[in-house]
Amino acid sequence: MKTEKEMSQATEKDSMHLWNAMHRFNPDEKKMVAASGKGVWFKDEEGNEYLDGVSGLWCLNLGHGRQEIVDAAAEQLKNLSYFPLTMNHQPAIKLAEKISDLLGSRYQTFFSNSGSEANETAFKIARQYHIQTGNPQKYKVISRYRGYHGSTLGALSATAQANRRNKYDPGVPGFLHIYPPYSYRSIFDGSKEESDLKAAQLLEEMINWEGEETVGAFIMEPFISGGGVIIPSMKYIEKVAEICKKYNVLLIMDEVVSGYGRTGEMFGFMHAKGVQPDIVTMAKGLTSGYLPLGATAVRGEIYDVFKEKGEDNHFRHVSTYGGHPAACAVALKNIEIIEREGIVRRVRDLGESKLSRLKQLAEHKNVGEVRQVGFLVGLEMVEDKKAKTPLNDAKIGEVLGKCKAKGLIIGKNGDTVPNQNNVIIIAPPLISTEEELDFIMETVESVINSI
Repeated sequence: MKTEKEMSQATEKDSMHLWNAMHRFNPDEKKMVAASGKGVWFKDEEGNEYLDGVSGLWCLNLGHGRQEIVDAAAEQLKNLSYFPLTMNHQPAIKLAEKISDLLGSRYQTFFSNSGSEANETAFKIARQYHIQTGNPQKYKVISRYRGYHGSTLGALSATAQANRRNKYDPGVPGFLHIYPPYSYRSIFDGSKEESDLKAAQLLEEMINWEGEETVGAFIMEPFISGGGVIIPSMKYIEKVAEICKKYNVLLIMDEVVSGYGRTGEMFGFMHAKGVQPDIVTMAKGLTSGYLPLGATAVRGEIYDVFKEKGEDNHFRHVSTYGGHPAACAVALKNIEIIEREGIVRRVRDLGESKLSRLKQLAEHKNVGEVRQVGFLVGLEMVEDKKAKTPLNDAKIGEVLGKCKAKGLIIGKNGDTVPNQNNVIIIAPPLISTEEELDFIMETVESVINSI
C-alpha cells in the first residue's frame, strides 16, 4: 500500500498530466488510483477493495489475473512481437476462422483496435460495397436515438446521443436516426411487443422517405447498452432484419458490448430467430479487455465483391496495430476459456436465477423499470413513477457513491440524453460467483431502499 505522501504525489501528477475520459474537472476531487486486481475484485492504492460491477467498461468478462491469458500474450510476444496484416500471421488466421465458426456462417474479418474503429470500418465497407454492386447512391446509414457506436467522428455520427455529440458536430454527412424500441417511454400505444414493432416500422418508413436507392446500411446494438440498457422484444430484431433484406440495406450488428456471452448467448442477436447480420462488429469481450482488439466480420458474399478485378475494388483501409499477434492470441485463449467453462450457459442460468431478482426493485417509488438480460441490468430511476420524471443527477450520484462506500462499483448512462442520465447500470464480470452476485444485489437493494 502506498504512503499518504506517495498517493498525494500521484493525485498531483494525475491532475497535471493525465486527461481522464468522460471527466468533468474538479480541483478538489480525490480520484481513485487502481493498484491491483484479482477475479472480479480490484484494490486501490489506499488498500480499499471493490467489486467491479461494470466490468471496467463492459469488457473485463473473465476478470483480472487469468494466467492462461497472460501466458498466451507473453508467449506470442516472444515468438512474434509484431507483424502487420497487410500480410498474415497465424493468430489472426485462426481467430478469423474461429469468429466465422461462432457466427455460424462464412465471414471475412478485418481487425482493428476498438469498437469505434470496428464500426468505422463497417461504414466504409458498406459504402464501397454498394458502389461496386451498381448502387452508388446507397451511402446513407441509419441508426437509433440513444444508441452508441463509438467516439471517432464517423462512429460518433452514428451515435444518436445529443450529449456525446455536443460541441463536436457537424458530423459526417449521411447519418440518420430513428426512434428506438423504448417501450417504457414509448410514443406508441399497445404492449411492449406491439410498441417495439411500431418502432421497427419507422425504419421502413425512413427508407421510403429517404428513397431506398440512397440507404445503404442500418446499424444497431441488439440491446442498447450505454444509452440506458434498452432491451427490445426479439420480434423487433427479426422485423428489422426482414426490412433490411427487403430494401437491400446492410444490417450491421454492433456486438461490442453484448458479444461473447454478456447476454446469455455468444452474441446478442442470437436471441432472435433466423437473423444473420451482414456485418458484425465486436471488441471489448473479444479479449476480455486484456489487450485492445476490434473486429469487423463481413458476410462472405459481401466480401467476394471486393475480390473483383479493378484498380480500386480492393478495400483500401489499414490499421497499424489492428490484429496485433498478441491481441489475437489473447482473443483465442479468451474464447477457449469461455467455451471450456460454459460461460455463456452460466450467464444465462445465473442471469435468470440470480440477477433477475433485481426486478423486484420495480416496486420502489423511485424505480420506474428494471431491464435485464443475462449479466446486463439497467434500473431506470425516476422522481415520480406516474410522471416518469427522471431522477436528478444528485440522487443518481448518491446511489453510486453509497454503493462505492460499501465496496461495489456500478455505473450509469452518462452524457447521453439531456436530463435523462438516470439509468443505473450493472454489468459484472461473467465469472462472478453466486456469492458475489448476491453481494451486488444486496448492496444495490439496500442502497436504493435507503434513498
